[in-house]
Amino acid sequence: MPGWFKKAWYGLASLLSFSSFILIIVALTVPHWLSGKILCQTGVDLVNATDPELVKFIGDIYYGLFRGCKVRQCGLGGRQSQFTIFPHLVKELNGGLHVTILLLLFLALALALVSMGFAILNMIQVPYRAVNGPGGICLWNVLAGGVVALAITSFMAAVKFHDLTERIANFQEKLFRFVVVEEQYEECFWICVASASAHAANLVVVAISQIPLPEIKTKIEEATVTAEDILY
Repeated sequence: MPGWFKKAWYGLASLLSFSSFILIIVALTVPHWLSGKILCQTGVDLVNATDPELVKFIGDIYYGLFRGCKVRQCGLGGRQSQFTIFPHLVKELNGGLHVTILLLLFLALALALVSMGFAILNMIQVPYRAVNGPGGICLWNVLAGGVVALAITSFMAAVKFHDLTERIANFQEKLFRFVVVEEQYEECFWICVASASAHAANLVVVAISQIPLPEIKTKIEEATVTAEDILY
């Protein structure tokens, strides 16, 4: 049976793994991975707009892994439209890379639950096999954190090298062409970073749990026997 010191740290490790699980679910469901400004290049070319007039042709866009929103500004006021990635828009993107990001995050969900289970197991009892002990907790956290980090890197590659935002902005646009003038990662992206950081923190937590506590020794007083005690 593990002592209270290890129980406390293993309990913290299980909470961190569960928090990573919740963070990934939020990142999957909320459409705020990236936002940006899109310029209606067709409208600018038609009216030969100068710098002060470009503001009238700059709209907004934000999206996640499943859906998003776009506000078109082509000189006639803003027009908002919602879009979904599946089933049609994904064909215009790098579909394989996008599906890979989703699969990695779903795998990270499973790994986060496994790492939480291992932490709870070590909190309840001392496992007989070393692979189920602190080493097992570290292994599953390394895998979970690595998978999340790979998903983040893949999304960044899709944005930077495959023009993800521009492809989404120009989806089903027959008359107008949009150019991305500004991009920034939003809360869901940073939530995934926090999820990977939680697994990294778990490695530190497990390492701290293995620090041996100093044993508290009680001083035993020696009984002194006098001659009077012997007589009695």
